[in-house]
Amino acid sequence: MRKALLPALIFISFLSCNQIEDDGPDLVLLSAAVGQIVLSSEGPSTDHVPMDRPINLNFSEALDPATVENALTLYRNEEKISISINLISGNRTILVYPNGALSQNSSYKLIISSSLKNAKGGSFAGQEISFSTLPGNLEILSLTITHADETLAGRIVNVPLDFTMIIDFSDPIDTESFRTASSMTGTEVPALHFTFENEHKRAIITGSGPLQYLRKYQFNLANTLKGADGGSFTGLNRAFFTRLDDSPKFPVIAEEELLTKVQQQTFRYFWDFAHEHSGMARERNTSGSLVTVGGSGFGVMAIIVGIERGFITRQQGVERWARIVDFLGTADRFHGVWPHWLDGSNGSTVPFSTLDDGGDLVETAFMIQGLLTVKAYLDAAVPSEKYIIDKINTLWHEVEWDWYTRGGQDVLYWHWSPAHEWQMNLPIRGYNESLIVYVLAASSPTYPIDKSVYEKGWARDGAIKNGQSYYQHLLPLGESYGGPLFFAHYSYLGLDPRNLKDQYANYWEQNRNHTLIHQAHAISNPSGYVGYSEESWGFTASDNHEGYAAHAPNYDKGVITPTAALSSFPYTPEESMKALKFFYFKLGDRLWGEYGFYDAFNPTEEWYASSYLAIDQGPIILMIENHRTALLWRLFMQDIEVKEGLEKLQFNY
Repeated sequence: MRKALLPALIFISFLSCNQIEDDGPDLVLLSAAVGQIVLSSEGPSTDHVPMDRPINLNFSEALDPATVENALTLYRNEEKISISINLISGNRTILVYPNGALSQNSSYKLIISSSLKNAKGGSFAGQEISFSTLPGNLEILSLTITHADETLAGRIVNVPLDFTMIIDFSDPIDTESFRTASSMTGTEVPALHFTFENEHKRAIITGSGPLQYLRKYQFNLANTLKGADGGSFTGLNRAFFTRLDDSPKFPVIAEEELLTKVQQQTFRYFWDFAHEHSGMARERNTSGSLVTVGGSGFGVMAIIVGIERGFITRQQGVERWARIVDFLGTADRFHGVWPHWLDGSNGSTVPFSTLDDGGDLVETAFMIQGLLTVKAYLDAAVPSEKYIIDKINTLWHEVEWDWYTRGGQDVLYWHWSPAHEWQMNLPIRGYNESLIVYVLAASSPTYPIDKSVYEKGWARDGAIKNGQSYYQHLLPLGESYGGPLFFAHYSYLGLDPRNLKDQYANYWEQNRNHTLIHQAHAISNPSGYVGYSEESWGFTASDNHEGYAAHAPNYDKGVITPTAALSSFPYTPEESMKALKFFYFKLGDRLWGEYGFYDAFNPTEEWYASSYLAIDQGPIILMIENHRTALLWRLFMQDIEVKEGLEKLQFNY
């Protein structure tokens, strides 16, 4: 009997086991996730779910693919969202892709219905999963500063001193975090005030007081800013430049009085700051005993202006000239040619560079131009003045111009030294600041050059010509855009360009158009620098925020050098007067100092020089005087030997 019951018990047990398994579903959802975020089907909705990942559903068994698509439905705030489905891992995992990324800061519900089956037809109980996406990045839709401009380079300029900045955001912001995330850097930054509009999607920033004129400021918005919903922000740094303050920084005076004031203040560099032993001009206001030969050539001419304008007496000027020519007569010379720099205490050479420790023919020419102008001014009937005239003649006649043809070549060379001979190897070829070198070399009564040296060396058999127009101004000679403006100044402090012509150019046209090209470049301002205008212009060799450079329209670093426009007064009187008034009245509190205008400035870099250079200060005095009276031109052009030299080179003057 017991043996007969055993099969029946086994059968009943089997049925019982099947009945227990049928009490639950055959298919179980093991996990649900988006990226690294696990989604929960129990309890509260899962937050901060990323928006750029699929929903990953991992099941206990392989699924019946035919049941998958209709079993899944995704809703966003009760709106059904179209989805795509991909089965992987042997059909045990479903990847759910919304057609289009999930929306930020939105609530979703994924319904998995009981119609889902496993591969054997086993059932699924059904499940709902709720989640919400990340708040998303808070974005700036626009940032404007009222009444400001933008340059070609994208710089925000001409910002009113009582600025108003408006920032529009993609979503409402947390206003308290905006206050703490905001800051501004710059010169004398006022406290910032904030107001909010458009449901806190707009922030308006103002200052408790005015900003400083023509200064760079930077508004910073840290990444601690949050959206009202907790959204994150990447941060912002926005630089801008304030506009000019048009109020005069000094009492307004008449134009002629202003010209005299500039000449007198600048003259002090050559008078008060001259080297106490030699009377020569220091290279710059930090040079100690180092004096410059070329800059001192400008300085001896400036003394003429000082006498004529009543800044000093004639006797004072004569005494200073006597000291200078005595010093020059005992200073180092190399075949009659002075070096670029001298020690003002003893006349010994101070090397300009390792190889440049001998004669500098260009610097010497600038000195001789000045001395010949002084010679024409002096009265040979006065013994103290005749002494200077005789000294000048000796110095002039001892310059061996032809030696610097390097053995008879058809070109003059800039340098020679006993130690390094011709290793500098720099021929003087046009067009640059050195026309006066060839004029004086041709004029020398003792060591002259032939006309062929001028034609082949300086003029390069006509290759000196340009003939192109820049900003609609024809440039007869030289490089593109004309180069730095000192090309139009140094040779023409005494050499009168008004009627100067030869087979290569009309030199008045050359210098005037060269100057107008510079002003036009500042007006055009293709690099979008700050502070350029028809009043603020002029590019030449000067100090800059990085050191020193020969600035020009095609080598523009945002640096404006006052001497460029002011030394161009004879060529562009109206344009240069605008520049002078701008530099003095509108920027004078930053540009004007003990010896006139500081060397240069660059508002884009927030840089203003504190330096003075002899070669930049001198032409200001002299060319303003040539504009006013042509005094220095008239004196230099009286020299018989200079006239003969010009005629030898076939100049009309």
